Amino acid sequence: MELKLFQKDVAAIFNVSEDCITYWENNRSEPQIQYYPPIFGFLGYCPFKLDKSTFAGKIKAYRYLNGLTQKRFAKLMKVDPATVSRWEDGKGGGVKKNEIDAVLSSCSIVVNQDLTKGLNSD
Repeated sequence: MELKLFQKDVAAIFNVSEDCITYWENNRSEPQIQYYPPIFGFLGYCPFKLDKSTFAGKIKAYRYLNGLTQKRFAKLMKVDPATVSRWEDGKGGGVKKNEIDAVLSSCSIVVNQDLTKGLNSD
């Protein structure tokens, strides 16, 4: 509203239908995760409360900020999607978990801050 954009304008920005925007606005559906990064950019912040102090939180923050499903994240990290699900539930461990934790710890994961400053690795 502040930008004086119509639903059709916002739909064009995200390459979705006007109905999709209406459903999002009325909580009839939620955006698919691949739309999160452009939505965060549009808003200028991440509206989710993500705790990146835990391994589970780091995974979720990384996935949300990069628009990755658990399945896609698992493929990138060369693990089973069920493993990612367990990790996000705070379960499981192993060598692979330690490797991924090290990778995620080396990334700049900016949450609940001005996202115009960048989301890339250091």
